[in-house]
Amino acid sequence: MPIIVNLDAMMARRKISLNELSERVAITPANLSILKTGKAKAIRFSTLEAICKILRCQPSDILEYKP
Repeated sequence: MPIIVNLDAMMARRKISLNELSERVAITPANLSILKTGKAKAIRFSTLEAICKILRCQPSDILEYKP
């Protein structure tokens, strides 16, 4: 898949755990893990917005396109 998810790198930069982020975004740790590992087929804009707000980043810091 040409979309690369860099959520784990951004979480490491912000020193936030999967469980803490899942609580603050109001998403289950299992669903956040699916997103983090790049296995998700879609993400809601509201979820992406919440993640970016908490991690103080842009969507492009989390999602990357590589053809």
